[in-house]
Amino acid sequence: MDYAKLIDHTLLNPETEKADIIQLCKEARQFGFASVVVNPVWVSLVAEHLQKTNVNICTVIGFPLGANTPETKAFETKNAIGNGATEVDMVINIGALKDKNNALVEHGIRTVVDAAKGKALVKVIIEACLLTDEEIIRACAISVKSGADYVKTSTGFSLHGATVEDVSLMRKAVGQAIGVKASGGVRNIDDIKAIVEAGATRIGTSSAVKIFSDSK
Repeated sequence: MDYAKLIDHTLLNPETEKADIIQLCKEARQFGFASVVVNPVWVSLVAEHLQKTNVNICTVIGFPLGANTPETKAFETKNAIGNGATEVDMVINIGALKDKNNALVEHGIRTVVDAAKGKALVKVIIEACLLTDEEIIRACAISVKSGADYVKTSTGFSLHGATVEDVSLMRKAVGQAIGVKASGGVRNIDDIKAIVEAGATRIGTSSAVKIFSDSK
């Protein structure tokens, strides 16, 4: 398997500079990664540097807390797509999920799905490290019902990133209906193999260049 094609090459640090983004795009082209993931302010620059390539342009919505209103997330999504994004990774309303307010969680996801429809893939970040198994299963079910393309484990900004156990549970919860993205904590080729075996179909990491350089 060509694991590079599963990689979302990620740079979301607040201190990121223009030169860092240009280098990120160069690396994504060189290694043939699936996408680059950047904060919304960088989407237009990434679109400029990745035109006429197969690398997707991904950004984050309601990031990293998920506590924006659905209307704000919808605006962020439309703005990002207007700037060139072809994928968006949105954070759910985690508090609403814990309150068992499934309708509000669904509304938050649907507003983004509707804003992106036909223009960008939607990955739903559930922040699994903050959830019980029951909450993970429920978040996955709501994501499928809302029309998302992927469920994603983590922002990488909370307690910890993806675990094999969380990925396996998420894959069981969604079946083959949608993709599963593992993000955070993937630092070598063995991590990638284990996460893929557990059911991941995308992997978000800021260590991709090191991983694939070391593996060669």
